[in-house]
Amino acid sequence: MKRNIPIYVALLSVLCVFVSGCGSDKADPQAEAPPPAQVIHVEQTNIFEVDNPQQFPLVQAGRYDAASELSVTGSVTPDISRNVPVISIATGRVVEVFARLGDTVRKGQLLLRVESSDVSGAFSDYQKAEADETLARKQLERANDLYTHGAIALADLEAAQDAEQKAKIDVETAAAHLRLLGNDPSHPTGVVDIVAPVSGVITDQEITNAGGIQGLSSPNPFTISDLSYVWVLCDVYENNLPDIHVGEMAEIRLDAYPGKVLRGRIGNIGAILDPNLRTAKVRIEVRNPGFLRPGMFVTATFYGLHKEVHASVPASAILHLHDRDWVYEPAGGKTFRRVEVGVGNMLPGNMQEVTSGVAPGTQVVRDSLLLQNTVEQ
Repeated sequence: MKRNIPIYVALLSVLCVFVSGCGSDKADPQAEAPPPAQVIHVEQTNIFEVDNPQQFPLVQAGRYDAASELSVTGSVTPDISRNVPVISIATGRVVEVFARLGDTVRKGQLLLRVESSDVSGAFSDYQKAEADETLARKQLERANDLYTHGAIALADLEAAQDAEQKAKIDVETAAAHLRLLGNDPSHPTGVVDIVAPVSGVITDQEITNAGGIQGLSSPNPFTISDLSYVWVLCDVYENNLPDIHVGEMAEIRLDAYPGKVLRGRIGNIGAILDPNLRTAKVRIEVRNPGFLRPGMFVTATFYGLHKEVHASVPASAILHLHDRDWVYEPAGGKTFRRVEVGVGNMLPGNMQEVTSGVAPGTQVVRDSLLLQNTVEQ
């Protein structure tokens, strides 16, 4: 027994350590638990405290009655009513082309020449008509002489007069046909000259040198557009159509000339909606100052008849930060709150229109940049 006492003592020591460890866990269950999560409110990141708030004078936002605006994108297109096709009645082969797509041409300018066999046939008809008219004239002269001497009846004289009159009509018709083909009846050639019917810009070309023309059955060789007036076609969603009316004016701004503002009249609102986009085509008629080109992208702004109440603040009260616009409002005590706003147009007196975020009568810091610099220090 005495020899086993050290063994019992060792076992008792191990048991005490184990029991004490278990007891400590039950006594303090949160000893090993992680600390609780701390919630940080995002809106508090826009509240700042300063030592001397009186250094930042406040102003009261004014009231600005603005007309409702709707801005949409569109493109410049030629006025269809001012598009004139260049046609060739004669069929044949193109031997020379004197104009190209995009050229500015004047009325009567030679555009192309066509070698055509139609001229030969028309000139043959003209010569035959002239020969028949000469014969009918001689027969009428002979009938007059015979009737004067009582050799023929009046009916025979009238028949000769009718034949001579019809022969003259045939000559005039054949001559008109030659002129229609672009030839002079007195000097016919096998080549037809096609000239510009109006002045303008060639906006379409369907023919090349050595190409063939099949008269009116083939595509028009050229299309000439008068670009002194153009159309701007815009897509407007159906929910915005009640704010747009035919006859009202719209402002046109071009991507290519951002500093220029044009005005045009709403000429038509499409009667059919695009089934996929739910938009209608709105046509704006604009006088071309010389730099509008078909295909240009534009932004059209329509102004409604009813007014919207917006706020107005000094331009210095607007802070542009992180691609957003902000103002500072007093939040009580020595704190200020930074509020995001939407800005509109510049107003007279170095005032800025505020479309959202601030209501008329709200107090804001007059110089937001000064407060921002103080906060960052």
